Amino acid sequence: MAPAIKKILFISYDGMTDPLGQSQVIPYLAGLTKHGYEFVILSCDKPEKYEANKAYVDKLIDPYPIDWVSIPYTKNPPVLSSVYDYYKLKSKAKQLHKISRFDMVHTRPGIPQLVALYLKKKLGIKFMNDIRGFWADERVDGGMWNLKNPLYKTIYKFFRGREDECVRVADYNTCLTYRGKEEILKWKNVPQPVQVDVVPCSVDMELFNPANINSTQREAFKKELGIQENDFIISYLGSIGGWYLTKEMLQFCNILAQKKPEAKFLFISNNNHEDIINAAAVYKIPPEKIMVKFGKRHEVPVLLSLSTYSLFFIKPCYSKLSSSPTKHGEIMAMGIPVIANSGVGDVKEIIEKYKAGFVLDEFTQNEMNKIADAVCNSNTSFDKKTIRDGAKDFYDLEITLATYNAVYKKVLG
Repeated sequence: MAPAIKKILFISYDGMTDPLGQSQVIPYLAGLTKHGYEFVILSCDKPEKYEANKAYVDKLIDPYPIDWVSIPYTKNPPVLSSVYDYYKLKSKAKQLHKISRFDMVHTRPGIPQLVALYLKKKLGIKFMNDIRGFWADERVDGGMWNLKNPLYKTIYKFFRGREDECVRVADYNTCLTYRGKEEILKWKNVPQPVQVDVVPCSVDMELFNPANINSTQREAFKKELGIQENDFIISYLGSIGGWYLTKEMLQFCNILAQKKPEAKFLFISNNNHEDIINAAAVYKIPPEKIMVKFGKRHEVPVLLSLSTYSLFFIKPCYSKLSSSPTKHGEIMAMGIPVIANSGVGDVKEIIEKYKAGFVLDEFTQNEMNKIADAVCNSNTSFDKKTIRDGAKDFYDLEITLATYNAVYKKVLG
């Protein structure tokens, strides 16, 4: 007799119509359906993105036993909007449970964890706590919650306490990085040692495969962006603002541009394009050297393939110990070396282990000059296959799926 299908509710405050939902939720759940799980995704989607991308998401999940229920994300007023979203998510989750009788709830951090706590404590549904970031501390480090404001200080204490409670109450925990796990094992408000497995952000090695790049589409992008044959392209992939250090990245670009006249900078980003242009002007980077392009998920590998290096600087702070930048695995899968900073999850260790680029330990003029000189040095070379093999070893989606499946079995039997 075949084992009974297990039904899982997956709750995300990030929308499936956002890039993160399409890269770090749907591929996981689609892969896990092969192991006998059915899913309902409950997400908060920004209305304008939902309208524009709903059909695309429906197409992604259509081949799988995955249902998707979206509620509108509420942006304003601050704080009250999040409270409103919590009650909407909780109400919808209860309604869905009456229909589907879920065996487990699997959540991303923040508001979804509060819903999972309710479902676990009141309805007895098993709870898999996916600690994909130190959520409350990320709000502080990213400048969203100013602890000098008594209201935000109270909110921070509330959510930080709920994060500890989730670790205590959950049937199992996962986190993104080994440095994050080390930190969790030091937390004094939870029983130690915590049951926690490391599941890094993963990459679809077939989608991000230089061998699969459409040459016609690549040439079309080169023409659109005005890229010449001898241009030396440094790319940046992802959102701008918050923890992503736009000014420091443009400062480095300015230094490199002075040393390497053929250098140009391609920002593959879905937001704040004006901030990039303005920061470039502050650092006196000629506008013809800056390219800004929004790429849909299936276009990102082609755009990345235009670059010789890819750059990302992320604020090195407490909450980022738990961070596994999605972009890192995607860039490495393309065989592209990175220029990144230390103090962010396992990034430094990964780059050094797999000989996959350069790491800055501080954002000083001297350090940036040193890295820029290394980039310009004709003797500097990186092996694309070695870098891609490193991505397969550390970030491969199949490894992630195997770990999640093992955790699911521990929780569900």
